[in-house]
Amino acid sequence: MGEADDGSKSKRVVFVTVGTTCFDSLVRAVDTQEVREALFKKGYTHLVIQMGRGSYIPTKSTGEDGSLSVDYFTFSSSIAEFLKSASLVISHAGSGSIFETLRLRKPLTVVVNEDLMDNHQSELAEELAERKHLFCARPQTLYETISAMDLILL
Repeated sequence: MGEADDGSKSKRVVFVTVGTTCFDSLVRAVDTQEVREALFKKGYTHLVIQMGRGSYIPTKSTGEDGSLSVDYFTFSSSIAEFLKSASLVISHAGSGSIFETLRLRKPLTVVVNEDLMDNHQSELAEELAERKHLFCARPQTLYETISAMDLILL
């Protein structure tokens, strides 16, 4: 009976968003081989990166070699459709992105940009992580956070 399966039901998308900012350290972190492999091991098949004003260009991949398919873009008039179709969202710590994702009941990992001065965003992300609404990471801990993620907790 499985012959009509075109693979679409098993498509699991990770959507990464940095909003309108430049957050190259997040894009760079998600573009590492270890993070890509960790996501693939968790069953994700596609990685879509919204890279904002950043200058770091991630490596595209079709996924035909049995790895994660990777694509990216700078801006979109609306990321709502990307959020809706995502199985996991990895986001900067902007309150709009956080609350829009939580409203959609999507698993969320927030990555704090430590380069920002007076970073009140980290307080919000850390408080929501403590309350088990999301996972909180730094660019340098993203791999460990993804590897340890247990989405049953959310």
